Amino acid sequence: MAALSGGERCIKYLMFAFNLVFWLTGTAVLGIGLWLKLDSKTKGLFEGPDSPVVFYTGVYILIGAGVLMMVVGFLGCCGAIQESPWMLGVFFFFLLIIFAIEVGAGIWGFSKQNEVVDNIVGFYRTTYDNYKKTSDEPLKKTLLLIHEGLYCCGPNGMITETDQEICPRADKLDQFIIKGCPKAIEDVLDSKLHIIGGVGITIAVVTVFELIFSMLLCCAIRKSREVV
Repeated sequence: MAALSGGERCIKYLMFAFNLVFWLTGTAVLGIGLWLKLDSKTKGLFEGPDSPVVFYTGVYILIGAGVLMMVVGFLGCCGAIQESPWMLGVFFFFLLIIFAIEVGAGIWGFSKQNEVVDNIVGFYRTTYDNYKKTSDEPLKKTLLLIHEGLYCCGPNGMITETDQEICPRADKLDQFIIKGCPKAIEDVLDSKLHIIGGVGITIAVVTVFELIFSMLLCCAIRKSREVV
């Protein structure tokens, strides 16, 4: 059995390092998803028939993506360091699935951008109206989370006496300039869209290089083991 060449060993250790980072990233993504699902401040977003489909779908996608990234990172690390063709083959297969999901999610996200905004704004308006009628404590926690996170208040940005308990604390001047939450939600999504797109393209490019490197390394290992 012949040893790998210098360039092939370089690819091997680069793959190991990348997939170690990939595994750690998957752990972080899984942790964020579980935190959003279980934390008392965001738990209210999952409760009730009017909960936003986009939010809890996104959280479950985070959890699933985190688990998948950890599995793929593990396979990539072990396959590279142990020079295992079958592990690299399984790694290639899963990475190809991830790449297809990335492309599909990107197309869906851009095509459904307005629908996503309308869904979240509609959930906010329904939650706000229901709280005004019932003063329900879970609804109050949900509104506090949204208001403090986006620094907004109410549908129109007017802080009334009944809104004092659910809106961010603001001085007299800020009470006149604070944004309405529907507007704040639209602004946040619009401002972050290009960042999300850039991150998505970067991940897709890195995924393509990983596919190429894993195939090259797998072929090199097979070739080296065929040499007597």
